Amino acid sequence: MDPKRHSSSSQQQVRLKRMRTKREWRPLEDRSCTDLPWFLLFTVFCVGMGSICGFTIVTGGAARLIFGYDSYGNTCGQRNDQIEGVRLSGLDHTDRKFVFFLDPCNIDIVQRKIKSLALCVSLCPSEELYTYQDLKRFAMVNGSELCSYELAGHKYPGLPERFTKCPKLPVPRSKPLPVFNRCTPVDVSCYAKFAEAVVTFVGDSSVLHSLIAGVAASKEIIIGLCVLALGLSMILMVIIRYISAVLVWILTSLVVLGSLAGTSILWWFYIDYQLYGNDTSSKVLKEEPEETRVEQSRDSGQALLVYAVSATVFTIILLLLMLFMRKRVALTIALFHVAGKVFTHLPLLTLQPFVTFFALLLFWVYWILVLLFLGTTGNPEENEETGLTEFRLTGPLQYLTWYHAVGLVWISEFILACQQMTVAGAVVTYYFTRDKNRLPVTPILSSVLRLVRYHLGTVAKGSFIITLVKIPRLFLMYIHNQLKGRENMCARCLLKSCICCLWCLEKCLNYLNQNAYAATAINSTSFCWSARDAFVILVENALRVATINAVGDFVLFLGKVLIMTSTAFAGVVLLNYQRDYAEWVLPLFIVCLFSFLVAHCFLSIFEIVVDVLFLCFAIDTKYNDGTPGKEFFMDKALMEFVESSRRLERAGGRGRSRVKEAASERVEMKPMEQQRSRLSDETFYLPEVSSEMFLNTKKF
Repeated sequence: MDPKRHSSSSQQQVRLKRMRTKREWRPLEDRSCTDLPWFLLFTVFCVGMGSICGFTIVTGGAARLIFGYDSYGNTCGQRNDQIEGVRLSGLDHTDRKFVFFLDPCNIDIVQRKIKSLALCVSLCPSEELYTYQDLKRFAMVNGSELCSYELAGHKYPGLPERFTKCPKLPVPRSKPLPVFNRCTPVDVSCYAKFAEAVVTFVGDSSVLHSLIAGVAASKEIIIGLCVLALGLSMILMVIIRYISAVLVWILTSLVVLGSLAGTSILWWFYIDYQLYGNDTSSKVLKEEPEETRVEQSRDSGQALLVYAVSATVFTIILLLLMLFMRKRVALTIALFHVAGKVFTHLPLLTLQPFVTFFALLLFWVYWILVLLFLGTTGNPEENEETGLTEFRLTGPLQYLTWYHAVGLVWISEFILACQQMTVAGAVVTYYFTRDKNRLPVTPILSSVLRLVRYHLGTVAKGSFIITLVKIPRLFLMYIHNQLKGRENMCARCLLKSCICCLWCLEKCLNYLNQNAYAATAINSTSFCWSARDAFVILVENALRVATINAVGDFVLFLGKVLIMTSTAFAGVVLLNYQRDYAEWVLPLFIVCLFSFLVAHCFLSIFEIVVDVLFLCFAIDTKYNDGTPGKEFFMDKALMEFVESSRRLERAGGRGRSRVKEAASERVEMKPMEQQRSRLSDETFYLPEVSSEMFLNTKKF
């Protein structure tokens, strides 16, 4: 035998054995790097994002944003080079460090910028200036000329150009904006137009002032209520294990009773309309022609019948679902109970929303700063409308903004995916550790280290898939907003349908990605293998998945509403000391919004824990049966659910076996009964013959 062929076949067998071992779900046994090419691709992309920031700094865009620049392309606070074709450029503004707008109230709301001539000045006006003599005096005393550079300060009152190249009178008192060196008016009343455009419901400035005054007077209460919402969210995640059973069954009963009540009311409306409605409608429509009255009455009756039949069908389907899925509701309760235990064993899970929020906040601040840098980077061009000099990216450089926009979506999704992978790794460690006393000291930190060392490529790939779906949806939403009021009905419906389909696809991919991350945390496989394995497990337990998502999501939504209403109630009690009830609106709105967002962040972590626990439970029940060598990993609550399910299956099996035995006995007894019937017929026939023979014998 050829030794090379033998060695190659043995190597192939080893590889097949390894692959087979991989597919057998051996939790936490070995670790290897997954999706390394995607990690390298993501690293290159992040280097590109950093290069954009470096490009804006090198080309002066960052300096123009921070130090400011005038309408002639000169950066304030430094010596400038001459710009070809731009007059008054190349000036030395070493002593002029602040940007001053001649008309700061001339705001372009659409483009979100000030349409006014900007100058570099050495000092912002610290007092209100009413006349050109005041402008001259300010220039002579402080050395800060507030008119265009070509106008001499001591000639301001007599120059004919003063009406176009000097600030609009009266000049409001202003102070330099920290860091960005812009002279901003102290009195913000000139921004009333902008405020009215942003807050469209405010028609009277007094309403806006009263709302702002209410927020300012209640800022301590608002902060306290936000902290209360935070505490309630953390407490609810721990105690939900004790109230999950009662809560789930109460909600299920309310949904069933509500559907039954709604169906009954609709049928009552329909019967009432058939008995008395025609007379009432004829009185209401007595001025209408007879045909119109008959047609409208018939349409109303048919509409009520359709509503009642639809409600009846919905109620029947709901009752059947509750009947067939009642066991799976018990699984949801058990998973909620175990999830509460997870938070007691892994208290650092409650810090995950904070870590994710601060990571996203830091990235978003960086992204906005670089975007602003890009807005002041490029070649100087004269705006034909205003005659002012602006910096714009031209040629291939204009695609830097699109690259930056893609980075916003991909890196944000990457941060969220890192949170999901971290939580999944910690929950997997908890579930597949039989002795909970032997858990790592900090499972969360261990999960983070595993993520950074092995699975960043998997997270990058999963987040990129979400980005591929989210960017087209955002683009279609942008087109829809731009074409609002100008597109026809067909185009509007088509756009909305595409947006809705992409949104549904994004939600499904998010759920599959989350389970793929959990599968990677269990078995250390690549993203595609993990997604395939998780999908197979979910399909095998489709009804359980539907029940957990339906019942569990509804319970968690009610938890969010509970936290929001509790915080709002506390806010009403505390704000009751302020008797001006009109000032309650904005503080209560801020408190309710913040409390709902906080509850959503925390209970989303709880939802991830429940989903990961279910995947672990499904894998555990598929590959283990409780026999020696195949012991379950699951918690006591889940074990009780499995035992009760087995008892029900055994009872059902015994019932089915008894039915089968009875049926087989009937089949076996059937020929015996037929034989007995034949024997009985013969028995009844023989006495007749014997009696006849007896009579014949007697005659003889």
